[in-house]
Amino acid sequence: MQNFDFYNPTQIIFGKDTIGRLAELVPSEARVLVLFGGESARKNGTLAEVLTALGDRHVQEFGGIEPNPTYETLMRAVALVRRDGLDFLLAVGGGSVIDGTKFVAAAVPFAGEPWQILESFGAKVSKALPFGSVLTLPATGSEMNNGAVVTNKALQAKLPFRSPLVFPCFSILDPQKTFTLPESQIANGVVDAFVHVMEQYLTYPAGGLAQDRFAEGLLQTLIEIGPKALATPNDYEVRANLMWVATLALNGLIGAGVPQDWATHMIGHELTAAHGIDHARTLAVILPSLLTHCQQSKRAKLLQYADRVWQLKEGDEQGRIEGAIARTRAFFEQMGIATRLADYGLDQADIAPLISQLEAHGMTALGEHRSVTPEVSRAILEASL
Repeated sequence: MQNFDFYNPTQIIFGKDTIGRLAELVPSEARVLVLFGGESARKNGTLAEVLTALGDRHVQEFGGIEPNPTYETLMRAVALVRRDGLDFLLAVGGGSVIDGTKFVAAAVPFAGEPWQILESFGAKVSKALPFGSVLTLPATGSEMNNGAVVTNKALQAKLPFRSPLVFPCFSILDPQKTFTLPESQIANGVVDAFVHVMEQYLTYPAGGLAQDRFAEGLLQTLIEIGPKALATPNDYEVRANLMWVATLALNGLIGAGVPQDWATHMIGHELTAAHGIDHARTLAVILPSLLTHCQQSKRAKLLQYADRVWQLKEGDEQGRIEGAIARTRAFFEQMGIATRLADYGLDQADIAPLISQLEAHGMTALGEHRSVTPEVSRAILEASL
């Protein structure tokens, strides 16, 4: 097992009717900015619950954070916080709203041009405002980690950043808040969480026995409950398990002490930035092709994955590897997620600009072995057509 530091200070408040606990979690003297996405939080009553729980604190609202939060929108929130002297942020929504809130938290006290936070992948963050979250969409795990992704429309760039200063102080997870979500968002959430696990698990053996078993359990749970989450949207136990699995998929636990990949995400980010394809859908397109292309370097873990997750124990090794990749693609499609670039109107002509963007953003040595070069990314994208 590799050396590691594991730190996660986020308090999780999980279960039914827990939004009322904001009254004890947010400092009584705080000047709060509540950040959210579209109008669904207002229409379904979640925003009203939040405002009620905050009581007589000074509270302002900032809506309109996009599904892929943009730098341009978030900078308006930064200006608002600076102008009005707000000192506590509260994200109400899914991973995009929480990611955006992390950026705002880091950008408000930042002395330079805040895009440098993204260009440095978080290395230049030296302080941040405190914030919490009320999660309404299980998918990204942003509610319990220190990472975020922001899109700059002007630069056509989608970049991640991390900092130990942008862990949420707390996150409230009430599975009931997922009941009214559209099927497409639930499907995206299942696939997003699945690929988060795969990025940390399907690399090469590193002696992380517990991490492997944790990861395999999360993958098996998603395979079991994913279709149920679509078929029975008001099943509390199914949605509760989905919400918790998505959190565990990216809170740092299963990635501690083991190699990680993340090439699928980096290539997928370029697809989202250039073509507006939902993040999870880009992952469903890229992952099967990446696994196929990189199967020699991932051979031992692919065989383990085939055996332990898909119970493929018979036949030759190559057949089991191909079977596991095929079942992965089939699972995504069972969730209603298309897995080919052509399904999103893209063809061969779209690949060269994507490679140029990867190069422009320094994404030229990706993966656990740093072996996913632009040429390899091109081959993966071509296989994804």
